[in-house]
Amino acid sequence: MAVPLLDLKRQYNKIKERIDKAVQEVFDNGYFILGPPVADLEKRVAELCRVDYGVGVASGTDALLLSVIAAGVKPGDEVITSDYSFFASTSVISRAGAVPKFVDIEEDTYNIDPTLIEKTITPKTKAIIPVHLFGQVADMEPIMEIARKYGLVVIEDAAQAISARYKDRPAGSIGDYGCFSFYPSKNLGGVGDGGLVVTKTEENYEMLKMLRLHGWKQKYRPLVVGYNSRLDSLQAAVLLIKLDYLDEWSQGRIANAKKYDAAFAGTAIKTPVVREYSYHIYNQYTIAVENRDELMTALKENKIGHDIYYPVPFHQLECYKYLPYKTGDFPISEKAAANVVSIPIFPELTDEEQEEVISVVKSVSA
Repeated sequence: MAVPLLDLKRQYNKIKERIDKAVQEVFDNGYFILGPPVADLEKRVAELCRVDYGVGVASGTDALLLSVIAAGVKPGDEVITSDYSFFASTSVISRAGAVPKFVDIEEDTYNIDPTLIEKTITPKTKAIIPVHLFGQVADMEPIMEIARKYGLVVIEDAAQAISARYKDRPAGSIGDYGCFSFYPSKNLGGVGDGGLVVTKTEENYEMLKMLRLHGWKQKYRPLVVGYNSRLDSLQAAVLLIKLDYLDEWSQGRIANAKKYDAAFAGTAIKTPVVREYSYHIYNQYTIAVENRDELMTALKENKIGHDIYYPVPFHQLECYKYLPYKTGDFPISEKAAANVVSIPIFPELTDEEQEEVISVVKSVSA
């Protein structure tokens, strides 16, 4: 039986009438950029995160980049982030002209290891970007303690973690900026690119609004050199409908994760670890096995969707050869990159499909 890694058509078909109506209203109103739906979405996501401000932007990558710029990161500054994540987590540092400083990850959560951050700080360090990978919030309490000690800005990369929580605090609400992606495959995904930044201060909010709109506070009179990074009304209208179902979909992912956990218990398959402080919303269900190539061959032969998130740690990327890192510097990231594979977890996954995934995985890796 073929099983997709993700099937957005199933999600759409369940809410088709509401989505179609919302899209039609955008066309009827003719307000396509930063219209009323964007303002409504900004308000609702800010409320979800229990902060005062939200700023819709063109993508999750831009959410990170604009936050880095708003934080005052300048060329030559250093910004600390995880060695193991999607490329945007570090590319935005480089695009700001700053130097990325990598930190290895925790072996059980794949999130940045807070115990390794402090020794990476230098007088040039300006900010820390912890990544909430796969839907679980990084251990933010020690990260914030370090940031306060050294006067550093904290930008949460919560692209995969909207509605996840850390000690009952929503992802994105703990640092100075919280960055979300609405890429279609995310738990809250649009029908194209989109992103949003949440923040707690009016000063940050006003700067982010200027940066997304060419640096304007008044039209055609930029106060800073900004960007063209606006969330459009069509995306916001779709996301507003989907936001009503976010908790239900998260519960579906959690239920599927528990089935996998039970099925793989007692095997050689390393399943996701959920820390006691965490409400994990499983943007991905990522397992690790020693015989990954063999497993992936079996998954492919049985037409079961899967992917590697992520196959190369940042310090081994070609574009970062100029940095003073070498193979072996980040052993946990390297091990994860060699062993992980993600399998279907989406909430519309049927029991029969999940049993097929379990059967194939266990036939190779148990």
